[in-house]
Amino acid sequence: MHKYIFNARDIAAYFKWFSVPSYLEVSYMQYIFSIGKPVLAAPLTADFENFKKEVYRELYYLWACGFENERSDISNMHDGSSFAVICDQECINLESYMKLIALHLIFTKNLPYVKINFTGLPLAIGLECDYSIYEENVYKAVTGLDLECTDMFGRPFDLRNGIPDELLRLSLTSRFKQEVIAGRDFRESLKKNQDEKMSELKEKSLKIFGTIPIGKRQRRPASSRRRSPSSDRSRGEIANSKSTSSAQPKGIPLEERRHKEGNK
Repeated sequence: MHKYIFNARDIAAYFKWFSVPSYLEVSYMQYIFSIGKPVLAAPLTADFENFKKEVYRELYYLWACGFENERSDISNMHDGSSFAVICDQECINLESYMKLIALHLIFTKNLPYVKINFTGLPLAIGLECDYSIYEENVYKAVTGLDLECTDMFGRPFDLRNGIPDELLRLSLTSRFKQEVIAGRDFRESLKKNQDEKMSELKEKSLKIFGTIPIGKRQRRPASSRRRSPSSDRSRGEIANSKSTSSAQPKGIPLEERRHKEGNK
């Protein structure tokens, strides 16, 4: 069975379908480029800058077609002149959808599998072929993309026997994991790149703005410190309360004192 090799539009479609942030796109490209020929077409593995240009060109094409997120029409991944490589031509939408699933498993090494119910998938991706043909092409897509299928209990499931109306697990084959992505941790390398960029930005900011040593920091004199209006207002209220309290003898209410002075 033919093992599919991804191209620039497949990578761009993955970015759009899974809403990869624009500032992480180059990091994703560097990761898939580092794997090289087992997953990428040979012309794309020669030079990273050319590979990046091709991916950005396809990103623009998909954006112009309205292919933006997981709710987009899967048929916009290919144009009218595209030919199916793994599946039959009438199931090209299935091939496009399964390529996104395979790329997601490649980019997320810590994700062991994805759950999918193939029974209702034809309506979601716009297939109009006979169901028997669809079942045959599901098997072609799974094997052609180095995927393996198990039931929800992890037991191997042979798709040649038909598709059940229940969730199945799709994962990369053990051979693919060992030969292609063994020892590669995309999240770890991404974190390392982000830390390096952050340290570079800190060094640049220190060169431009500099720092003031703690011992040489000067405090403003007390006379130059400006009081806030709220503090002045609170000080005035305290002073007024003191003046009224001094005019009246402590311990004798004001009305009682007036009554005593009138009797005199």
